[in-house]
Amino acid sequence: MPERSSFDYAVIRIVPRVDREEFVNAGVILFCKSRGFLGAQVEFDEGRLRALWPRLALEEVRAHLEAIPKVCAGGREAGPIGMLSARERFQWLVSPRSTVIQLSAVHSGLCDTPEQALDHLFQRLVAVPAS
Repeated sequence: MPERSSFDYAVIRIVPRVDREEFVNAGVILFCKSRGFLGAQVEFDEGRLRALWPRLALEEVRAHLEAIPKVCAGGREAGPIGMLSARERFQWLVSPRSTVIQLSAVHSGLCDTPEQALDHLFQRLVAVPAS
């Protein structure tokens, strides 16, 4: 049996009105140091967000969400943050903030492969089942 690896993850949340503390899960960021993996999956349900806050600037939210996987990938395309180590990028991404896009507390787990763990967490915590 292959050795399992520990990982840390956080759920990406969209909080349309910070004062009301209502949110919609919109993605997962996962970091697995032993496998050198930092990745994210993002997606959001416009209808659910519009129900919470009809005037939310969805294109702006989308642009910020799309930047998260780029920061995870690193490199010059991700700006100055992209030049940091994977651990530093993860810590920067999951830092507490009081903006429309927020992160849950960091949780830990064990996995066979971080890619499968990321997909499993995304399906369980974020993906909206087809109607």
